[in-house]
Amino acid sequence: MSQNALSRELALRIGLAARALPDTDAKRLLTVLAHCVDAPLTEAKVAALDLLTLKTACRGEFSHLGDDVLQQALSILKNTAAEKILPAIVAYQEGDLPNSVRIACASDDAIHVNGHFGACTWFMVYQVNRDEARLVDIRTADIPQGLVVDDKNVFRAEQIQDCKVVYVTSVGGPAAAKIVKLGIHPMKLAEVVSLAEVIAELQQVMAATPPPWLAKAMGIAASERFKFEREAAGS
Repeated sequence: MSQNALSRELALRIGLAARALPDTDAKRLLTVLAHCVDAPLTEAKVAALDLLTLKTACRGEFSHLGDDVLQQALSILKNTAAEKILPAIVAYQEGDLPNSVRIACASDDAIHVNGHFGACTWFMVYQVNRDEARLVDIRTADIPQGLVVDDKNVFRAEQIQDCKVVYVTSVGGPAAAKIVKLGIHPMKLAEVVSLAEVIAELQQVMAATPPPWLAKAMGIAASERFKFEREAAGS
């Protein structure tokens, strides 16, 4: 896939958003979107679009349309509409990605890490090494109707117990302690960022000198970690 290629999910949302706009097809909407943001067109850039930018782009291509119609199309593009489009899960078998770790990202739109640990819609679960990342699962954070649990935070943490890290925008102290107790490292982000940015930053750390806990999670033995650190320091 080329760097400028649209993701499957974004292409689907553009097609659905175009249907919500009178006399508009995907090609026309793509042209307008190309004037709204700098190339390449990405999930994060589209998610950051506002109503005024969409309405005034291309010399007001859509300025004749009502705000409610444009807002509906915008919610589809941002994946905040009631019917959301989720990315495809990629098959993974143990050993496919050497020196990888499994992480969970709390998300409400399947585009950003923008979820509170105790109230997010999904945990997007990725297997990541320094060169590749695969979405291996999407897990609902909701407690099944009718199921009674003693501790909601423990229940949620158990859903991602195979992960070494969970990225969230917010998590309370007591909940964080329960996450750590299950062997998961909670990472509270200072601001909302895209899933792609979180993964890219993690891969940079993995490729440089990962902290001991991360190196251990990557399966790098202590002797190898020492050698790795010396080589990184000398590079």
